[in-house]
Amino acid sequence: MPITAAASRLGTSAFSDAARVELRPNYTEQDVESVIRAVYRQVLGNDYLMASERLTSAESLLRNGKISVREFVRCVAKSELYKEKFLYGSFQTRVIELNYKHLLGRAPYDESEVIYHLDLYETKGFDAEIDSYIDSEEYQSNFGENIVPYYRGFQFHTGARTVGFTNLFRLYRGYANSDRAQTEGSTSRLARNLAQNRASSIVGPSGNVGWAHFHASSDIAPTKCLGGSVTGESDRVYRLEVAGIRAPGYPSVRRSSVAYLVPYNQLSYKMQQIQRQGGRIVSVTPA
Repeated sequence: MPITAAASRLGTSAFSDAARVELRPNYTEQDVESVIRAVYRQVLGNDYLMASERLTSAESLLRNGKISVREFVRCVAKSELYKEKFLYGSFQTRVIELNYKHLLGRAPYDESEVIYHLDLYETKGFDAEIDSYIDSEEYQSNFGENIVPYYRGFQFHTGARTVGFTNLFRLYRGYANSDRAQTEGSTSRLARNLAQNRASSIVGPSGNVGWAHFHASSDIAPTKCLGGSVTGESDRVYRLEVAGIRAPGYPSVRRSSVAYLVPYNQLSYKMQQIQRQGGRIVSVTPA
């Protein structure tokens, strides 16, 4: 059953009504090109792809009918391009989350799924890890040989679990967003909730709910209150979470995350100050 309410506010309308991309018999060159673009977009997490990065050999095999769409997906997911974008420099649990998202179109349901793939990666390597998704019964039953994987986690379907719906929103941050452009970087989005066996909160993508374009980290304590007190002309106080702000002193170091409690009447000044220090405001919520 597809999403029927507030899809546009949640940012899923671009997928809920979109036709599945499939390479059918007697395809044209335009059909193949549409499939190739869709595979790159899905498997590379909507990240920007330069012309020089395209897998021309694999594309040629697909155009000539030598490989199926499923095998082309496998080529992209095993490529050095994919590894550079999502494997090298990323936490292992983050890699597993993205493999689920890119190849099965959903988020992990529980910690046991992540543990299985972590063990597989450690014992048999990255290629075997990728094969485990593409050769799975779940992939075959949903995408077969010629359908490009898509985000199934936004729909309730056979075998789906409700927690998969909420978890996918922690991995998906809007149709125009990419998996490498998110503020939280290469850190895991689901590890804590999966370990505690609880569902993730749904926070709409940026542009829909003000500044809250990712779930603020609840374990980051505010470092200071402006003016020594959070009361003043207004009793409204806001919690600002900031990424990439420069710490004072030498050498110049950017902090991954810092939070402030700011009275409403000083909110504008503080936001300007943060921007001058090179920081990115990633969440503004009532304190």
